[in-house]
Amino acid sequence: MDGPLFELTGATVRYAPGAAPSLDGASFAVSRGECVALVGPNGAGKTTALRALLGLVRLERGTAAVEGRAVGAWPREELARAVGVVVQREEPVFPATVEETVAMGRYPHVGRWRAFSRADREAVALAMAAADVAALGGRLVSTLSGGEWQRVRVARAVAQEPRALVLDEPTASLDLRHEMELFELVAALVSERRIAAIVVSHHLNLAARFADRLVLLHRGLVAAAGSPESVIEAGRRQGVFGWPVAAYRLPDGTVQIYPERRGAALSEDDRDSL
Repeated sequence: MDGPLFELTGATVRYAPGAAPSLDGASFAVSRGECVALVGPNGAGKTTALRALLGLVRLERGTAAVEGRAVGAWPREELARAVGVVVQREEPVFPATVEETVAMGRYPHVGRWRAFSRADREAVALAMAAADVAALGGRLVSTLSGGEWQRVRVARAVAQEPRALVLDEPTASLDLRHEMELFELVAALVSERRIAAIVVSHHLNLAARFADRLVLLHRGLVAAAGSPESVIEAGRRQGVFGWPVAAYRLPDGTVQIYPERRGAALSEDDRDSL
């Protein structure tokens, strides 16, 4: 892996004077050719960490850098060409077809009024195929289901051909098949194009299967960072998950967790049968 594409160092964010910090001295980095998942309970600071890295919130202390340059020093258009973003919530603001929406991912490269080149059209077509929305190309986005709209937004970010992807809860509203396809798509982009990817996910088991590293946030702090196995174990020891959990290993070696009934932990024989 190359040097960090994203780097957050000692970052503290407080949304209101006197309020508890949403981030409290958090530090982590993400390199090219690496997928890092930010995990943790609700309110842990995951989305705030993304916003800090994108220069969307003011840091009370610490620094946020993209490709070694302070994020605040990036012209917004230049940053848009480098980083593709899928935010947690977004509603269509005007009538547009799926194909037109995905094509918006090319705007940072061509502008709003310049005609698309053949390469631009190919990038849009490839992104739509990768996110499994090619068959929806002529549909108005206002007619899509929540899961279809989520995939269209991912396709738009992929069409951008960025050097990094930032995805905040990208599997929200997706069914099992499309959850797996989305994470496999991100893993393929990281491997083949050597992009950096940051994914915020409440699906800890899914993140553990596909991410190279996990960053576990809790109350604005980085509670653990490293391999999925080490982070899951650290989270169990610290009680970060807020519920008793046990761990088991899949045949491919990935460590997963399952919630136990409070006061009724599974026996070793039960665990072995999973």
